[in-house]
Amino acid sequence: MEKSKADLESAANHQGEFNEEPLLDEPDVRPAWGSKVQYILAQVGFSVGLGNVWRFPYLCHQNGGGAFLLLYFLLLIVIGIPLFFLELAAGQVIRQGSIGVWKHISPRLVGVGFASCVVCSFVALYYNVIIAWSLYYLGNSFQLPLPWESCPEASNQTEDMECSQSSPTTYFWYRDALNVTDSIEESGGFNPALVGCLFAAWAMVCLAMIKGIKSSGKVLYFSSLFPYVVLFCFLVRALLLEGAMDGITIMFTPKLSIWGDMQVWRQAATQVFFALGLGFGTIIAYSSYNQRDNNCHIDGLLVSMVNFFTSVLASLVVFAVLGFRANMIAQACVESNLDHLHRLQLGDFLLHEPPPARNVSTAQYSAWYQGLSNETEKRLLELGIGDCRVEDEMNKGVEGTGLAFITFTEAMTLFPLAPFWSVLFFFMLLNLGLSTMLGNMQGIITPLMDNFQTLNRRRTLFTVLCCVVGFLLGLLFVQRSGSYFVAMFDDYSATLPLLIVVAGEAFAVAWIYGADKFLDDIEAMLGWRPWRIYSYMWRFVSLASMVCLLLASLVRMSLSRPTYQAWNKQEADKQQLEYPPWALGLLIGLIVLAALPIPIMFVRQLLIERLARRGGRSSLAVAPVPPEEEDEEERESPADPDHQSNGYLLVQTEDRQDF
Repeated sequence: MEKSKADLESAANHQGEFNEEPLLDEPDVRPAWGSKVQYILAQVGFSVGLGNVWRFPYLCHQNGGGAFLLLYFLLLIVIGIPLFFLELAAGQVIRQGSIGVWKHISPRLVGVGFASCVVCSFVALYYNVIIAWSLYYLGNSFQLPLPWESCPEASNQTEDMECSQSSPTTYFWYRDALNVTDSIEESGGFNPALVGCLFAAWAMVCLAMIKGIKSSGKVLYFSSLFPYVVLFCFLVRALLLEGAMDGITIMFTPKLSIWGDMQVWRQAATQVFFALGLGFGTIIAYSSYNQRDNNCHIDGLLVSMVNFFTSVLASLVVFAVLGFRANMIAQACVESNLDHLHRLQLGDFLLHEPPPARNVSTAQYSAWYQGLSNETEKRLLELGIGDCRVEDEMNKGVEGTGLAFITFTEAMTLFPLAPFWSVLFFFMLLNLGLSTMLGNMQGIITPLMDNFQTLNRRRTLFTVLCCVVGFLLGLLFVQRSGSYFVAMFDDYSATLPLLIVVAGEAFAVAWIYGADKFLDDIEAMLGWRPWRIYSYMWRFVSLASMVCLLLASLVRMSLSRPTYQAWNKQEADKQQLEYPPWALGLLIGLIVLAALPIPIMFVRQLLIERLARRGGRSSLAVAPVPPEEEDEEERESPADPDHQSNGYLLVQTEDRQDF
């Protein structure tokens, strides 16, 4: 077969508006998972990623603790599981990647598949940089003491002030690991250590992907399971530490008032959306390697629940460790303040409320401090003596990379045998990132190889080429200003385009092909019919939720100019800066480029159909159609008013015995 899938599609479309021919020419040679366990681990490994460890705990803490957990679970049921099941079923029925799936649904929507490939490419570029950061910290963890336990010897006063005014872990992150510039406008050249780590990260991905799912499936046995071992080890260790229960109590304390804030609903829905990996095409790609009689409905429920409980488990670990850290810092604050207060008392600095004894707890000190008169409190604040509350310390530095590479890292320096726990933690991050990264690569490689047979015949070469190109483009993120580009890509390259992609998927299945018809196909595949409620969810609830989330995100972006957090070494603190005009143009370009395949491929298909109709009329005018060809056309043409198909044809494949 010398023609590409696109050529076959074009040729077929000259016969009518929709493509009626199956794209899978040789279904019997399509790779398959080595076992059901491999497949489940692949789906879990992709959906459970770094966001479960740092973003979910942050959102939970900032948005009402237990109340946010309930809201998240509600939206998981309403939005997440129906759309997750839709992607699983579509991939398994059609046995193609995201491009092939939506080409089957309707050739006009093939751009949805191409858009998901573009988004996967953007995410893969910066996600592997996070793996490179984890590698850098992992390499530095084999030291005693850890290099971020204390400030290094400074060569000048600026460096000394930068470390002492922030913290040793903050200084190590910004000055040693990133060697970051003051703004995105200063390139600063490459960071050689991170360039090497990025090369190593791409090399690992390439080796794991070199033989397709046969090699990546085996890697997933370790990369998907090992993080759970580490999380349970951390949970047991953290629960034995003083102050751990304070953190867990803060996590689960419900603040139901947050349910009235639409911003919290938007954040919870977005977290559900990204936690399951909807719209990337990876779910479709993974399920396309299944047997046709695999119970994808149970798979969807299982993976969704595993993802949710993993987020809860990670939050327990994070808040237990942060509670210990906050308790240690607050206790040190109490001892320092009481020492200062007693010295003031000896110096005849009289207080109306005498200070407590030196051996009081943080709760007792805080109760005494809050009972001070306003005048006394003001005088003490002028002397740098404030309250020491565990809750205040818990609120510091818990978002995004700051949670993993600064706050959590600082907490581990307080553990006995700190290097051991540091190695475990960053090795866990490495495995979490690797399993998700393998899913991102499958979301790129599988649809393209399914759609273009030339690439499929050169699978190994194409995989290596993708990794080489990814490394070269990823050099943008290992400049000294690279972390600012990581934040830009994370915030803007995926959110809006993925919402458009998933809304397009739900609309295509629910309204173009027909939700009930899709359930009929699933029933024919599985031998039983899924719950009818999925039809209503896809047509109304899930689709409306996606549209509302998309509009809310657009409104939020239009109300304020995009900003980013930069590190100011003179002030030793983060500052909020607006993107310069060229960077603003770049982030808008990322959004447009990711969504552009949808309208382009839609218009292209309309032109093909229009030319096909003109060509059909011209050929009819020149020569009559032979009777046997006329009968064939009457049987197969989608233009026939009695023809019930809508461009979607089930691919009949032989059941695999090697699954």
